[in-house]
Amino acid sequence: QVQLVESGGGLVQAGGSLRLSCAASGLTFAFSNYAMGWFRQAPGKEREFVSAVDGRGSRTYYKDSVKGRFTISRDNAKKTLYLQMNSLKPEDTAVYFCAADLWGPGSTGPDKYENWGQGTQVTVSS
Repeated sequence: QVQLVESGGGLVQAGGSLRLSCAASGLTFAFSNYAMGWFRQAPGKEREFVSAVDGRGSRTYYKDSVKGRFTISRDNAKKTLYLQMNSLKPEDTAVYFCAADLWGPGSTGPDKYENWGQGTQVTVSS
């Protein structure tokens, strides 16, 4: 059973940085066979795409509002996904989830991902 565990969330002032991590375990296939994504959900809002990366880490995708501020990366040897978030804004406040899509290309739609973590809270104060 695939398990994804996020960490690294917290409270930060606007303009600050956080680095989220997502550790994978219980994988049926090699971690590199899973495209990975980051999504977020703010109170009262739907879950939205933030960023995704293909299995090799060669193709990355971003929500327009985070381009130039967030960087997604992965370490397949460590079975870990990362999201470096810089220049954080209050509107980035949300619970951040990582998700895995076996054999996927790195999709923006949450319905493409079969496995999800429990999420980590990110709060950006103004």
